[in-house]
Amino acid sequence: MTFQLQIQQCPLPPQLRNNNSSIRCTLTKQGQRFLTKLTTTNTNTDNLIKKFVQSSPKSVLLSTLTHLLSPTNNNNNNLSSLALPLYTRITESPWYTWNPTIIADLITLLHKHQLYTESQTLISEEISKLNNRERELVQFYSKLLESHSKRASQTGFDSAYFSLNNLLHTSSSLYVKRRAYESMVSGLCVMDKPREAENLIRDFKHGGDKKIQIQPSGFEFKSILYGYGRLGLFHDLLRVVDQMEKNGFVIDTVCYNMVLSSFGIHGEYVEMVSWLRRMRNSGVPFSIRTYNSVSNSCPTIMGKVVELNDLPLLIDELLNAGLEGGEAMVVKELLSCSEIFDEVMVWDSKEVKLDLHGFHLGSAYLVMLLWLEEMQKRLLNAYNYEIPAEITVVCGVGKHSNVRGESSVKALVKEMMMKMKGPLRIDRKNNGCFIAKGKTVKIWLCELRKPQFH
Repeated sequence: MTFQLQIQQCPLPPQLRNNNSSIRCTLTKQGQRFLTKLTTTNTNTDNLIKKFVQSSPKSVLLSTLTHLLSPTNNNNNNLSSLALPLYTRITESPWYTWNPTIIADLITLLHKHQLYTESQTLISEEISKLNNRERELVQFYSKLLESHSKRASQTGFDSAYFSLNNLLHTSSSLYVKRRAYESMVSGLCVMDKPREAENLIRDFKHGGDKKIQIQPSGFEFKSILYGYGRLGLFHDLLRVVDQMEKNGFVIDTVCYNMVLSSFGIHGEYVEMVSWLRRMRNSGVPFSIRTYNSVSNSCPTIMGKVVELNDLPLLIDELLNAGLEGGEAMVVKELLSCSEIFDEVMVWDSKEVKLDLHGFHLGSAYLVMLLWLEEMQKRLLNAYNYEIPAEITVVCGVGKHSNVRGESSVKALVKEMMMKMKGPLRIDRKNNGCFIAKGKTVKIWLCELRKPQFH
């Protein structure tokens, strides 16, 4: 019987982002070598780009371009200046198909660097290519609005908003009207204008100035709810939740996570505990993002997992000595329920697999503590669980990865295992895995219960 720990990188999920609102694009090793060569040599840039496009697979090219367009890299002018020539070369490839997200991000990047002529030229070219195909036009303008709002570009946002509003009022397509309306409401909220967004849905609900009537969906309500929450306008947040319930919308996991994240941003731990209890009592399951929302609100935990210093290795140790006040309260409430394993763990006779993909670093740490406790219950307390042939925890970069860099989750798990004197070792065949014999692990779990472990 083997006990296997496989490492898989945990990306920042897109749903509950606040000020640091972007996802850092995964850059391949091949893409990294290309960018390093471009920025460290005097070779003709156009020739290097041409060779790179001709010799690289589609996935590498698109991930490299997306990396250049990511807001996390926008302050690097040397890299940003490569985006337009690389995009131009890629679009000449026979496999390339129209991608509204990429072109919108490129236009926004050019606008951010005050290359207004180039930005406007791309917009005009796209409008000409789309040739009044309204479904693609609304998709393009929606992506453009989203991209400008993520970068807080007011002038770019206003221009895209105007185009969407015009399309909403002139199109005869209900799909186009709805899509434009959704994007306008969402964009206003990202730009910290939830009250304007709420006024917009109120106007269209009653017919608007042109008698265009659109009933708001749960998407618009959630956008406004989270818009108020991020600003700390909790009275308005709760009012929108109440309004949703009165309109027959279910307060689901996504909605609860938005509320938790909103209170967490502002350190309102008592409210977080109250909503976690309400969530559990309503039968709404905790999700990966529930854990992310809680861990992100706990600076003590985030400090410990980043520095890997003075890291508590058991739940009781964390709650009794590692955390204080509101942080301890909210983490205790979160970890009092193990239903998260219904979503992230599979148990059968051949394998137990815990999938940490999607957890942030802090929440991965909390789930690892809860998992160790759960494994003790299932393997040592005669809960009638059959011991599987193999146990796997998915949390980082393994042998099939072409991604450059060390997984922070791998470093965390490695540190935990070392401090706990665990029998798990890195697999020679896959340096993204920790493995150990099942019997040895069971003995180790017994040892963890003894007081001398502390």
